[in-house]
Amino acid sequence: RSNAGETMAWSESVDTLLANKDGLAAFRTFLKSEFSEENVEFWLACEDFKKTKSSTKIASKAQKIYSDFIQADAPKEINIDFHTKNHISQNISEPTLSCFDDAQRSIYSLMAKDSFPRFLRSEAYKELVKKQQNGNQKKWLPFL
Repeated sequence: RSNAGETMAWSESVDTLLANKDGLAAFRTFLKSEFSEENVEFWLACEDFKKTKSSTKIASKAQKIYSDFIQADAPKEINIDFHTKNHISQNISEPTLSCFDDAQRSIYSLMAKDSFPRFLRSEAYKELVKKQQNGNQKKWLPFL
C-alpha cells in the first residue's frame, strides 16, 4: 500500500513512477487502457536485459526482445523510427548489452512526454490520490 505522499510523488517524474511498484502497476493499467502497454513492457525488458551477465543469456534475451517488440509484425511491436529498427535488426545476430539503448531511450521519451502527462490527468490517477488522501485523513481523525 503506498501512501498519498508517495502517490503524489509519482507526478514528479516518470522515473519516480517507474521505480515504484504500485506506480508502475497503475501506469501499466493506464497504458493498457490506451492500448500502449507494450512501451512500458519493452522498457522493463530492456532494464532487465542490461543486467544480464551470461553471454548465452544475452543472446537469447536479445532475441526474445527482438521478436516480441522490434521485428515487423511483432506481437507487441513498439513504435520506433526506421533507422533505429534497422540498426537493431543488423546487429541482433551479435547483440551487446547496449543494443536496445536507442530504442529504449526513444520509448522512454515517448512515455515521459506523452503517456506520463496523460496518466497524471487521468481519472484513474486522480482517484488513487483522492482515495489515499481520504485514507490518511481517517487514520489521523478517527472520530470522522
